[in-house]
Parts: sequence; structure tokens; C-alpha cells
Amino acid sequence: MKKKMIYRAALILAAFGCAASSASALSLVEAYEKARIHDPQYRAAFYNNEAGKENRIIGRANLLPQLSGSYNASKNNSEILANNRRTHPEYYSRAANIQLRQSLFNLDAYARYRIGAAQTKASAAIFDSEAQKLILRVTIAYVEAVFTDEQVELASASRNMYQEQNKVNARLFEKGEGTRTDMLETQARLDLAEAKLLEAKDNQVAARTTLASLIGEDVTALDRLGPNFRVRAADTAGFDSWKQAILDSNPEVQAQLFNVEAARGEVLQAKAGHSPRVDFVASYSKNASETINTLNQDSTVRSIGVQVNVPLYSGGSVSASARQAVARQERAKAELDAKSNEILVALRKDYDSVASSITRIKALEKAVESATLLIKATTQSIKGGVRINLDLLTAQEQLYVVQRDLAQARFNYLLGSLRMRSATGSLTSDDVREMAQSFR
Repeated sequence: MKKKMIYRAALILAAFGCAASSASALSLVEAYEKARIHDPQYRAAFYNNEAGKENRIIGRANLLPQLSGSYNASKNNSEILANNRRTHPEYYSRAANIQLRQSLFNLDAYARYRIGAAQTKASAAIFDSEAQKLILRVTIAYVEAVFTDEQVELASASRNMYQEQNKVNARLFEKGEGTRTDMLETQARLDLAEAKLLEAKDNQVAARTTLASLIGEDVTALDRLGPNFRVRAADTAGFDSWKQAILDSNPEVQAQLFNVEAARGEVLQAKAGHSPRVDFVASYSKNASETINTLNQDSTVRSIGVQVNVPLYSGGSVSASARQAVARQERAKAELDAKSNEILVALRKDYDSVASSITRIKALEKAVESATLLIKATTQSIKGGVRINLDLLTAQEQLYVVQRDLAQARFNYLLGSLRMRSATGSLTSDDVREMAQSFR
């Protein structure tokens, strides 16, 4: 009878697994692709980067030729008093001008170009960071939803086992082979299992709602963590290699580095207020009756030359602006150090979490095997009169707890591994596809 009860519970657990892995299940890759289209935070980052791309062009524009043109046409009514004679000539005047200006030496323009280029690079790094954060958000939401699905399955299987055990105890009691204590013990475990199942279902609804908010549609079924779960060899590398990868290519660190570069450009721009400016200027103008003195005269003027502007004194604003820019540069350097330290601390936590998860997974896999064998041995011992009903309930509860802890350890490993790759700036859609292979 006990074997029949265990067999039914196994069938129930398998049935849940088959239902969840149906053809309509949402895969991790599909969830990621949907989130790229729907997630507003990612879309905002995309357009912010599109705007940031223009900073380089805006800064470069100050170094390129500037071409301007003007045209003026007017009707003039004038009054002239000459030799006690007053006249009122009316005439039309026209003036057209086009000018070309090219900087030959302009420290301010060069500084603006450096600032724009650094800002564009920083914008690209920030977008790269946001793209990786999207992968993290989607994967975390997906994995947590799958985890809650497994918890519902385990809680359902545990509840069903106790229900079956309760029926067995009732039949044994009717035959005079069981005790009321066995029935009360099983009922108490059944009530607790019902409460755990309700809690698991609540968590399942919350996790699926979170995932649905990212992908823009309701979630009905998800892929499950398959039997081909493996630990990546790269995740067992030493901490120093991960640390160096962060300092070299973490997008948030890179963005702060470019902010420091932009701050250097601002210092140069501020100091440029004391530097001369040299421009090449060429112009062409054509005028007709431009003034009363040139009435009925047409003129064409072509000019080419060099213009030099030398700032002499601006009330101390240039020096103050330079000191202010230097202070901002030091602040940017401090923010770079703070960001680097923050990410390294997070990496240390994730690295330790991944390492402990790998150890826990191995230990818990053995524990599941042991707990399963314990249930079989306890069942046989009860038949021989060596063990009692409470021993079987305890063994079943132990199996449930170990299976739950194993699932938690596997998901902790997956998420920790993903966060580590994100910290190094190497997280891409290929990693999503690789992780998706762990699900079925």
C-alpha cells in the first residue's frame, strides 16, 4: 500500500512536469525577445543612446567650416537738405552676402570636440549596461517564475502524498491495524502541506505577474529546468580573473572613465577662455544702392583673410570656471573609484554565492538520492514493524525539503553566474541562448 502511495505521488509529479513542458510553454529566449520590444526601461535607454550619438557630431561641428549667408531688400524714403534745397528721394536697396569661416586655432572648439566624443562613448557604455540589465531582469523574472512552478509541484506532490497516507491510515484503522495517533499525525502534516501549497501558489502568481510586466503578455506555461543541468567550467575560474575582467570591460566602469575624460575636456574648455582664436575668413557680397551715398550704384566685394581674436580680461570668470572644472574632474574620478568598488563588492558576493551553490548542488543531489532511498527503507521497516507511521512522514518531509533546497541552489547558481558575466560586460543574447539550453 505504501509503495502504491509513493508511485501515485511520482505520477502526479511527472504529470505536472509534462504539462509545463508542453509546446505552448514560453522559452527563455522568447521571453527575452519580447522584453526587448516591450520593456519601457530598455526602450528609454535605446533612445537615450540615439541622442547621445549626436554629441560627437555636435562637438566636431565647431572644428569644421561654418558657412553663412544673408540677404536684405528694403524700400527707403529719405530726406536730403543741401544748398537750402530739400529733396525726398525714394529708392530700393539690396544687399547679399555669403561668408565662409574656418577655425585655424580654436582651443575651445577642440575641447568641445573632446567632450562630445567622450559623451558619445559614455552614452554607448550606458546603453550596453542597460542592455545587460534587461537580460538580468528577464532572466531573473523567468527563473523565479520557473522556481515557483517547481515549488507548486513539490508542494502539490507533498500534499498528495499526505492525502494518500491519510487514506491508508483510515483503512488500517478501520481494520484495527492502525492507530488514531497515526491519523492525527498525518492530518497535521496534511494541513501544513495545504498551507505550504497555498503559499507556493501565491508566490507563483506574483512571479508570473512580474514576468508578464516585462514581456507585455500573460504567462501561461514556462519551460522547466531539464535533466541536462550542468555547471559552466568558466564559473570555477579564480576570483582575480573575474576582477580583472571587470576593471577592463565593465560598461558602468567604462561609462565613468568616459565621464572623467569629458571632465578633462571641460577643464581644457574653461582654460581656453585665455587662449586666442585664429580663423580663416572668406566672403562675397553684392550690393545695390546700399546707402544714400551709393544711390544707383552696384558693388561686388570679394575678401579673404585671417581674423585673430585675443581675450584680455573677463572679470575673473575664466579662472573661476577653470577651478570649477578641475573640481568636477576630481569628483568624476572619485565617482569612478566608488563605482569600481561597488561592482567589485557585488562580484565578491556573487562569486562566493556561485561557489557555494556549486558545492550545495553536488551535496543536495546526493541528499535527494539518500532521501528517496530512506523512504523506501522506511516503508519496508514499517511492514516489518520496526518503524512507525511518523518515521515515514518525516522521511517524506525530508525529501520535500531537500528537493526544494536543490531547486533553490540551482537557481541561485544560474542567477549568480549571470550576474558575474554581466559585471564583466560580457553578457549577451548568446548567454541567454546558452542558459535556455538548461531548460526544456
